[in-house]
Amino acid sequence: MSRRPGDLTRPRGGTRFGVHYDPDAFGRFSEAIAQFLGTARYLVAQTIVVVVWIFVNVLAVRLRWDPYPFILLNLFFSTQASYAAPLILLAQNRQAERDRAQIERDREVTARTLADTEFLAREITSVRLAVAQLVTERDLTRELGRLTAELEALRTGVAQALAERRTDTEPHQE
Repeated sequence: MSRRPGDLTRPRGGTRFGVHYDPDAFGRFSEAIAQFLGTARYLVAQTIVVVVWIFVNVLAVRLRWDPYPFILLNLFFSTQASYAAPLILLAQNRQAERDRAQIERDREVTARTLADTEFLAREITSVRLAVAQLVTERDLTRELGRLTAELEALRTGVAQALAERRTDTEPHQE
């Protein structure tokens, strides 16, 4: 499938020129540099280098390569700062992206937890309502007492009815 001249609907094929890099690998590299630049070990090492630099360039006349205004030392510091600042910012941006992703995951977990909690609260409420409708021992005792009294009344009534029937069916003795 070839592209017609002037056809801008498809990108041009062919070789690509330029620097290609893995942004993730570069990001990890910048984070490692930023972590190193933020350590006490780095600050101590840099302080030692600066003290030795100044000592050699002030006191050792034969070894002087950067006399008093220390322009070369300032150039190194400027170069270091011009690279360190963007690397630190890149590391901070990557950390901010990770923090945003973590916050989003936390929100999702919180939403699920809230939904689960509301579901469990509804379930507990339904169980409480069901338990409230259960018959208690006191209810059973009271009902059994009432039924026993009714049975006694019926038994007495039946006994009286039978007694009356017997008296009615027996021949009268005169």
